[in-house]
Amino acid sequence: MQTPLREIVAVQARTWSGIEQPNEAAGIMADALAASIAGFTALRGQLAFEDEPSSFEAALQETKEPQP
Repeated sequence: MQTPLREIVAVQARTWSGIEQPNEAAGIMADALAASIAGFTALRGQLAFEDEPSSFEAALQETKEPQP
């Protein structure tokens, strides 16, 4: 069984900062991160930085200030 993210965050805060989880809202926010982490984990290996480089480069060029 995997440790709940809320507990992991509380342990990390205690270990690295020497503080206890400040309130219930902090625990709720930690719980909310679990879905985001799971979503990114599911995408692992499917996306690459190079998927859209040309459109990104084009967007940068369009917003570039003209040189005198």
